Amino acid sequence: MKNCDRRQWVGLWGGLSAGLLLGAVPARAVAQVALQAPAAPRLSATRLVISVEQRPALAYLPLTVAQRLGYFGAEGLDVEVRDMTEPGSALRAVQSQTAHMVCGSFTQMLSASRVRAFLLQSRTPQIVVGVSRKALPQYREVADLAGRRIGVQAGHSTGRAVVRRVLEQGGLDLSRVELVPQPNPFAAVQAFRNGAIDAISFADPVITQLELLGELRVVADTRTLRGSTEVFGGPMPSVCLGAPIDFIAQFPRLCQAVSDAMVHALKWLQTAGVTDIIRVVPESHFQGDRALYLAAFERMRESWTPDGLMPSEGPLIALRAMAMGDDAALPEPQELQRSYTNDFARRSKARFRA
Repeated sequence: MKNCDRRQWVGLWGGLSAGLLLGAVPARAVAQVALQAPAAPRLSATRLVISVEQRPALAYLPLTVAQRLGYFGAEGLDVEVRDMTEPGSALRAVQSQTAHMVCGSFTQMLSASRVRAFLLQSRTPQIVVGVSRKALPQYREVADLAGRRIGVQAGHSTGRAVVRRVLEQGGLDLSRVELVPQPNPFAAVQAFRNGAIDAISFADPVITQLELLGELRVVADTRTLRGSTEVFGGPMPSVCLGAPIDFIAQFPRLCQAVSDAMVHALKWLQTAGVTDIIRVVPESHFQGDRALYLAAFERMRESWTPDGLMPSEGPLIALRAMAMGDDAALPEPQELQRSYTNDFARRSKARFRA
């Protein structure tokens, strides 16, 4: 890592340290002290960087809600959500100390060294496996996929894990199909519609778009708790907020503030209507099709957890799913307890009665 990056990280931590050590000092005074510190002349005591990949994606809606409704600010935080482009880059930003926290998949955090999840946002993978009504009009069972091409999202293992589990349950070996990586949602839709792939294992809004066009038949749907249980045997933790273990230990009050803001957002999502979403979500997130985004939102609503808590069986289910994907490194089962903490979410749940 470059020296300038290291100085930036030291500055970020320096500013945070100043605020937390001063405790109950008023926010304005804390900011003034932090601004006077040589290590971070431009940073306030509450500044925080959260890295995320493809922020407009529906999977990260709770993070967007917390920022847009001012829930981070209400907790005394100045949060920058830094959108990354390459697969795995959000997690690498935390590991390289250019971001404080990461918003990403729990399975990524499981495979990472010294990163712990502390707030669960979605309790299902939000992936749907479906077949083309045009390519497979007589589809009856998983065995009918033998010799077929299945589109999956490039660089992300969850889609592969879900389809592999569906194939396994149907008695079809993975070697009997061809998984075809799709670089982006637009490419996935086009490949499905023009016959380049016969089936798909993907997230929304791709799936909802194909459903509304009448071109997709759903085989397995992990946007719902029931669907996730049918595929994985229980709730499968997906998107989480995580941070380095040392960071969590050094700044527990800051982590609690982030947890409070996020649980506040998750609770809001439980009852949010279409007009609420239109009011809160940036127009750019709709990707030019507001109706599609809202339709996908309704299909995914059950996936978001109401209180940020990790279910006790969730990490083991996630570990089993990782074994079905292409993740290179798998943690030992005994390490699962160290991969997450419910301490912050539990207090947030009590505060907001979530």
